Amino acid sequence: MTALTLEAAQKMIEAGLAYAHAHKMNPMGLVVLDARGALKACAMEDGSSLIRWRIAFGKAYGAIGLGAGTRKIATLAAERPAFINAATHLSEMGLVPVPGGVLIKSASGELLGAIGVSGDTSDNDELVACAGVAAAGLVADGG
Repeated sequence: MTALTLEAAQKMIEAGLAYAHAHKMNPMGLVVLDARGALKACAMEDGSSLIRWRIAFGKAYGAIGLGAGTRKIATLAAERPAFINAATHLSEMGLVPVPGGVLIKSASGELLGAIGVSGDTSDNDELVACAGVAAAGLVADGG
């Protein structure tokens, strides 16, 4: 089993923020969790809103908890709202069913963790997450 390193998690945050800055996005919050759902790294930009980190965490935690990127979870929420409402209620750390939470995988498909991003539109948040994961030489799975 390959572990997600702190170095890789920090690289994801750095590259994700660089992507957001290059595309003139709003202030971002990024959270990287390992495959257990434990916090590996987090960054909150100056000017981000108070609960932005919790939204980013909820995207990453939901992806790990349900084993799918939050774009797929958003589709499930539209198709099966009672299920997602129940999963959200049962999730001890929260679940945010909108794009911006992506699974982090190795080249061979092994689940290493998840990254959650919040600050701009959900689609832009997902782009930031994917840019960060790619910069670390890993594979992003947004669903």
